[in-house]
Amino acid sequence: MSRPPFLTLPPCARAYRLDTARGPFAVHDARPDAAPIGTALLVPGFTGSKEDFLALLAPLAAAGFRAVAVDGRGQHESPGPREEQAYAQRELALDVLAQTRALREPDSGPVHLLGHSLGGLVTRATVLLDAAPFRSLTVLSSGPAAIAEPQQARVRMLIDALGGLDMESVWRAMRALDPPEAADAATPPELAAFLHRRWLNTVPEQLIATGRQMLAEPDRVAELAGTGLATHVVSGAVDYAWPVPSMDEMAERLGARRTVVEGAEHSPNAERPQKTAEALAGFWSGVG
Repeated sequence: MSRPPFLTLPPCARAYRLDTARGPFAVHDARPDAAPIGTALLVPGFTGSKEDFLALLAPLAAAGFRAVAVDGRGQHESPGPREEQAYAQRELALDVLAQTRALREPDSGPVHLLGHSLGGLVTRATVLLDAAPFRSLTVLSSGPAAIAEPQQARVRMLIDALGGLDMESVWRAMRALDPPEAADAATPPELAAFLHRRWLNTVPEQLIATGRQMLAEPDRVAELAGTGLATHVVSGAVDYAWPVPSMDEMAERLGARRTVVEGAEHSPNAERPQKTAEALAGFWSGVG
């Protein structure tokens, strides 16, 4: 679970519901002072939300990019049905394409797509459906196939719990399993309250369906390479969901730019946002 370092929207950004052909999505939309040189669509990961990118918004806008972070269907402030089939990977990819179309403006520049963790799998599926709307894809802390085996066990436990318990009960059970350093007592009260609220707002069927996707995702790196789309693989120096060497190998197979953000683990966007924003903006500027 990503923990944003703060919850205040920067002055360059505003929160609103983006209306698309596939329904409304809650977004944070940050804009530079001048016409943007490109637009970045930021897709969050498992149990995440648009707030996971809050610390990237101001530095990306300062670098000249419009940055739009989105809650996917059933995530936090975006509505979603209580049916697992609504969260099939193809459905989520079609949502991203609809969001991209809704964001297009005459002066907003090319679109750069970024997916964090689960969002990396969803955005990969998106460009495999249709790469034409995008200038690049950045895969942030996401690997070539299913998550690592130790994490698979945790996700299976969560799926089982969600099948028999309400969201509040699952939250309390998860908190009881947290290591001492992750306890809410060590978390600022406003952040602890946000994490709790976000969890309760998330549709359980979304978590069950996407959790199963992370358990069964096939290796689609060769397909992605075949699109010819400019790609960037970014991670922290340590990652528990996908081993860092597997992301190194994926970048080689893609012929992608590779960035390792020192001092970060699974969420460089929240843990080392300035360095992450610099790497992203440098890549996007280079591909036009």
